[in-house]
Amino acid sequence: MTERVVTRGTTAAAVETAFRIESARIIAGVARIVRDVGIAEELAQDALVAALEQWPREGVPDNPGAWLTTTARHRAIDLVRRREVYARKLAEVGRSAQDVPPPEPAEPEDIDDDLLRLIFTACHPVLSAESRIALTLRLLGGLATPEIARAFLVPESTVAQRIVRAKRTLAKAGVPFEVPYGEDRAQRLSSVLEVIYLIFNEGYSATAGDDLLRPQLCEDALRLARVLAALIPAEPEAHGLAALLEFQASRTATRTGPDGRPLLLAEQSRARWDGLLIRRGFDALQRAGTGPYSVQAAIAACHAKARRYEDTDWATIAALYERLLALSPSPVVALNRAVAVSMARGPAAALELVDELAAEPALRGYHLLPSVRGDLLTRLGRVAEARAEFERAAGLTRNERERQLLLERATALDPAGAGRRGRSRGRTPEPGRGRSPGPPAG
Repeated sequence: MTERVVTRGTTAAAVETAFRIESARIIAGVARIVRDVGIAEELAQDALVAALEQWPREGVPDNPGAWLTTTARHRAIDLVRRREVYARKLAEVGRSAQDVPPPEPAEPEDIDDDLLRLIFTACHPVLSAESRIALTLRLLGGLATPEIARAFLVPESTVAQRIVRAKRTLAKAGVPFEVPYGEDRAQRLSSVLEVIYLIFNEGYSATAGDDLLRPQLCEDALRLARVLAALIPAEPEAHGLAALLEFQASRTATRTGPDGRPLLLAEQSRARWDGLLIRRGFDALQRAGTGPYSVQAAIAACHAKARRYEDTDWATIAALYERLLALSPSPVVALNRAVAVSMARGPAAALELVDELAAEPALRGYHLLPSVRGDLLTRLGRVAEARAEFERAAGLTRNERERQLLLERATALDPAGAGRRGRSRGRTPEPGRGRSPGPPAG
């Protein structure tokens, strides 16, 4: 009895592992047949159930992924044939029926095209940003609803509703399961890149909760970025995003201390930055272009090149932020530029730029604005004002780790005026956070 339980447990683990690895390709291949991502996911789940029933009896197949894919496709073809029979019967009695696409051949060499179609469909602009993120993580990341809910600290019911609404919206809008071309491709690609970028950002610096990092989201986004760049090698911005995420992911392990406390860029041990990911970042950067993600990757590359914090080429970073601001004008990018200017030309010049941003509606409630201002005021010796700014920033952030760090910085300042001048330990520009390109990060 015990041996049978262990065997079943081992088999179930093999099924779930194979499905998580292959689920995106299975759904993509089936969606090409049924032309509906919701139905495709259901059929993929049917294949999973079939494996859980049959593999304990028959053994794990030599190629689990191929078994799951073949089973799901056979069910898809059966479904389409049943639809065709039903449509013919309706036609015989004089009633209208929707056109049913014939089953398409499932050639193994088409699998990458199917995956690319699925990426563009899940990230379609007809969906809200929240829905695109949830659907992408479900269909392409292989995450279950509870996993997505935990990652974003929202109720499972909220995530489930977003996914259901997304599938219904795609079906109602008649979104074709295809890779866009021509003028439509640029808009659609922008949406795809944004979704991957936002998923990584939430993992890299969580907007809420007790932890600064959610590494699984970073890994999922990085994997998606690599897949996308490989599927559309002629798109420079896909390589730009991949390069950016490689560089950012290289320093993930050093962004917090043993106790989970955030470590600012100046405090991080560069010897522990992941050299393999940095090399991959430079490789991808060689194929990048001149768009916003590529410029952000170039900024991240400046940090990666510097062996020590003191060696950072802030003048180049400031110039790159000027370019990024021209490409993607936003108050957040302008705030980044101001921090880079502070490091290249001093805090006084930067404070003028930051004060000009104070009235921006987009930065109202954005905790990094008073955080940056507090850092600049500290460097100028205006410690009483700096303390107030750090306290204000702590009251705005929803991330508990960041709140603790900001309160520590406020407490460390002597309100009588014994502040600390000199090199900034504050938020220095490190792209890959926020809801628009390139906000300050540690």
